[in-house]
Amino acid sequence: MTTELRFDFTVDRAAQTVTITREFNADQSMVWDAFTKAEMLDQWVAPKPFSARTKHMDFQVGGRRFYAMVSPDGQERWLIQEYTSITPKTNFKMFNAFADENENPQLPGSDWDYTFSENNGLTKVRIVIHNESLERMDKMLEMGFTEGYKASINNLETLLEILSNQ
Repeated sequence: MTTELRFDFTVDRAAQTVTITREFNADQSMVWDAFTKAEMLDQWVAPKPFSARTKHMDFQVGGRRFYAMVSPDGQERWLIQEYTSITPKTNFKMFNAFADENENPQLPGSDWDYTFSENNGLTKVRIVIHNESLERMDKMLEMGFTEGYKASINNLETLLEILSNQ
């Protein structure tokens, strides 16, 4: 029996937020690891044909991940994620901003709030992205964020299936 997995993607311009809710047919611990370990993030977070390459990641409050989205021709678009709150296995928050190759953030950025829960073998991830400005949110959406993130989440689903069958 195939269960239809929930996938909601909502843009609220008035609140300057994007809310993504997605269910995965995997245990919560595995899904948590996929969002919090560089070696797993690099396997799914970039929509194909792009790839992700983490230069460094320190998943703790005050720590950061510095990584690049790499195009097929080798062009890099750098990002910084600074972790502001972590409740193991259930929630973490971070500030996300584009950056240059020297880790200088290009502001404004956005605050991301990830919540993880499991019910009957399905893990639900709810991501609320609050943008510091409507202009930043619009730019993010114009750059293809909606399509790109949906493709990335599909990559994650494939990775979780592979890991679950090992």
